[in-house]
Amino acid sequence: MMPSRSSTVWAGLTLEQPRVMGILNVTPDSFSDGGSRTGVDAAVAAGLAMAEAGADIVDVGGESTRPGAEVVSPETEQARVLPVIRALASAGLCLSVDTRNAATMRVALDAGAAIINDVSGLAYDPGSPGVVAGYGCPVVLMHMRGTPATMNVEAVYRDVVADVRTELMSRVDAALAAGIRPDRIAIDPGLGFAKDVPQSAAVLRGLGSLADLGYPVLVGLSRKRFIGALSEEARPGQRLGGSLAAGLFAILRGASILRVHDVRETVQAIRVWRALFE
Repeated sequence: MMPSRSSTVWAGLTLEQPRVMGILNVTPDSFSDGGSRTGVDAAVAAGLAMAEAGADIVDVGGESTRPGAEVVSPETEQARVLPVIRALASAGLCLSVDTRNAATMRVALDAGAAIINDVSGLAYDPGSPGVVAGYGCPVVLMHMRGTPATMNVEAVYRDVVADVRTELMSRVDAALAAGIRPDRIAIDPGLGFAKDVPQSAAVLRGLGSLADLGYPVLVGLSRKRFIGALSEEARPGQRLGGSLAAGLFAILRGASILRVHDVRETVQAIRVWRALFE
């Protein structure tokens, strides 16, 4: 029997089945695919291909948040993402924008993005909670400590699963206090962000404690360093098998949305997984 799943609707999507968010980085320095889609035409084609392959959401990002990444100005970020968002929105895709900057959130939503995906959980820019509340849009609150430049030194926990749960709930409480509706909120444990390999694996094993909070759980584990460590594969682009295995494990632990590079393969894996439970 298939594990019971939530009938919640988030961002217009029913979560009775696992959903897939495709990663569309229009950056020169993202850890796995940086530089491969920096041109508008290439990025738009990639986004359309993700939708054709079964992505429910395409997540457009213009700033790398890999460990040690340099800060990108909102102006540079916007120049990268806005033409892509406009083109994909006009084609009818459901888009999220991966940004920490309130100014970018605002113009991206105006350009056709529907969802804000913030690795800082709306903590980086003081203006960001007001933007999300004002637009009434769905938001993904991710757990991270520090910034991409400093987060590795912040990976000290008493109990990583309990601490991530507590700190995520503090971001949820701040969002609610800012006027963001609870049915607009999803949470992300931030695997690999201020978490070393054992800590990321522990959070993934303990994902049920986050799912029990009552908010949809999005998990981004595709090609990440802890997948490489567990699979003994140093090359990010060769971590498909490990990413699929960990993604299905996350679904079993209560994840509602997987954020992935390899959309077609993930959609196929989920379809087979679901069929085998029927």
